Amino acid sequence: MTEAPRLRPDTIAVHGGQHRTAFEEMAEPIFLTQGYVYGTAAEAEAAFNGELDRYQYSRYGNPTVSMFEERLAAIEGAEDCFATATGMAAVFVSLACVLKQGSRLVASRALFGSSLVVFNEYFAGWGISVDYVDGHVNADWERALSTPADAVFVESPSNPMQDLVDIAFVSALARAAGALFIVDNVFATPIGSRPLELGADAVVYSATKHIDGQGRVLGGAVLGSREYVEQVRTMVRTMGATMSPFTAWVLGKSLETLGVRVRAQAASALTLAEWLDGDPRVAVARHPFLPSHPQHELALKQMTLGGTLVTIDIALPDGTDPHGDEAKAATYRFLDALKVFAIANNLGDAKSIATHPATTTHRRLGPEGRAAVGMCSATVRLSIGLEDVEDLRADIDQALSAI
Repeated sequence: MTEAPRLRPDTIAVHGGQHRTAFEEMAEPIFLTQGYVYGTAAEAEAAFNGELDRYQYSRYGNPTVSMFEERLAAIEGAEDCFATATGMAAVFVSLACVLKQGSRLVASRALFGSSLVVFNEYFAGWGISVDYVDGHVNADWERALSTPADAVFVESPSNPMQDLVDIAFVSALARAAGALFIVDNVFATPIGSRPLELGADAVVYSATKHIDGQGRVLGGAVLGSREYVEQVRTMVRTMGATMSPFTAWVLGKSLETLGVRVRAQAASALTLAEWLDGDPRVAVARHPFLPSHPQHELALKQMTLGGTLVTIDIALPDGTDPHGDEAKAATYRFLDALKVFAIANNLGDAKSIATHPATTTHRRLGPEGRAAVGMCSATVRLSIGLEDVEDLRADIDQALSAI
């Protein structure tokens, strides 16, 4: 018997998870249905008893959603995947399904603002201990994980400052501490980093970002072992934050072009980062593949692409408080002068986006919290899209000159 060929991620992205109906359709169908019909009452009973493996209700499972889940799991190299209504639903349930009162969570300090709100306001209020470390400092991880923990959560690269976590190093420590290790891989994407192969137990995504890549829908995903994802599935099917069939169809089709889009965006991002790194109007340019990045060697070791984001701090006159109103005003002049970049708070889109994290995505951290992760009022996150890179360069150039 001839063995099936091992397909590469770009091929899986086009064909994975597709199960044609009797009509032999070319494109994946959308099953826009809330429920499913049973031939007999006994069949319905058997389905709800778990004696019959079939679709029952679209909050529990749907063929279109399953297509997306299977396709993403195959790309990621995960045993299983569960799709959620949003990226934050994925972050929440990835931890909530394993944590309880008295549990200990260890997390990197540099996280998306909404993740910090969940950890600090909700988990802490439920009696879950949350300890933060500087994710890029291995000695901090050694201290934090020298005692038992239930879960470890990181972003790598972090949003928006692009700090890296040594995933293989932390994986070993988490395993020894008895902790489930979860990586938010949104900045790196499934194309640029494979945390499960580096030892992580689970990966979460906001599919709203690169996976959709065209600003149309919200979605999330949790990937890992079958046993772990079944815990996620059991919780979400009850709490209700499941993905809609239409969203799953959009995202499934988006996966077909994920590799092409992300590689093109990453190439443009690196070109712009290299240019900005030497521009005197920019105090700091951050991108994992820049030699000036303090973790450049780690980036080359655990990432195949440097990502589609460039984070900059606008250069300010000597003596200007980087957290003050003058810094904010100068940065606003830059943002307001952009013509091609849109001012918005998404990332990973085909359209280039500029974000002021201090007043939007990371506003709730407060000045001290932002300063702790290296962010200030002059920080701008640039999400690089699919436009011609020279048009993007010209747009940034004229906006910097407008400050």
